[in-house]
Amino acid sequence: MKTFTNRTARRDYFFEEVLEAGIVLLGTEIKSIRKGSLSFKDSFARIEKDEIWLYNLHISPYEKGNIFNHPPERRRKLLLNRREIRKLSRKTEEQGYTLIPRDIYINEDGLCKVSLALAKGKKLYDKRDDIQKRDLQREEERSRKHNKY
Repeated sequence: MKTFTNRTARRDYFFEEVLEAGIVLLGTEIKSIRKGSLSFKDSFARIEKDEIWLYNLHISPYEKGNIFNHPPERRRKLLLNRREIRKLSRKTEEQGYTLIPRDIYINEDGLCKVSLALAKGKKLYDKRDDIQKRDLQREEERSRKHNKY
């Protein structure tokens, strides 16, 4: 199972809730994803007329796709059931919440899935706290490793 992670989303957002959604792709898009040619830069999801659309997910054109290639940053429909979409639309109407793709992976059946997170943006001081915690954890691991020998 191949997994592609949105690292900037982990840095910039707190994840409140995570859902798995299918994604509607063209033939050349799935080939590019299997090859690993995608970028999450500034990607987000939006609810429009009881449907969820994924914007700014860059999937590079397939090199052997010739005239059947896809536009790299077209909007893509996400597949969720109506109850989940309504629940997400109520939450995104609250201040500060947005839908961010966290991971894209190909499951055991060969289907491409998106791990969609209901997220709230981090402030600058939250990011500093995360960096400080990460540095302390690294120092602890180094000292354990050094004391071990």
